Amino acid sequence: MANFSVPSRGDVSANNQEIFDNLNKALGMVPNLYAVMALSDTALGNYLAFQNAKTTFSNKEKQAVNLVVSQVNECLYCQSAHTVLGKLNGLTEAQTIEIRKGSASFDKRLDVLVTLAKEITANKGFASTEAIDAFINAGYTKGQVIELVFLVAEKTAMNYVHAITKVEIDFPVAQAI
Repeated sequence: MANFSVPSRGDVSANNQEIFDNLNKALGMVPNLYAVMALSDTALGNYLAFQNAKTTFSNKEKQAVNLVVSQVNECLYCQSAHTVLGKLNGLTEAQTIEIRKGSASFDKRLDVLVTLAKEITANKGFASTEAIDAFINAGYTKGQVIELVFLVAEKTAMNYVHAITKVEIDFPVAQAI
């Protein structure tokens, strides 16, 4: 069975060492899931560019998408990381749990975002006309439907990396639901 150990700074390429330094400055750490991506000379940099791409969604909206996608994809690592990040972006613990369950009754607009993100994830890209129409009727645009697909894809990629590597969760573990 393949065992993916978390590499240290000295175990990765010079380019990835620079990324590790930047992550340490920004976050105070290199999350294990990012570090294991540095086993590839290109994956970590490519992922961070994808993750940090411009979007019209707020950080709170992005964290809501990350939470529901990670729940659907059964990624406890990302559920844990995004529970912390969700709280840093204005969500309560109870709200992060509700979002992971697939709704956001405390915010109608966020609710349609979470509903559509959940459908896209669970149905491998397919979503009901009703969910798309509700999203647009809540004030989102057709362009944001496309952006949402990219957010789902970005988080799904990270969920899959954890599913394969099973690196240790280095965040407070999210509450089971």
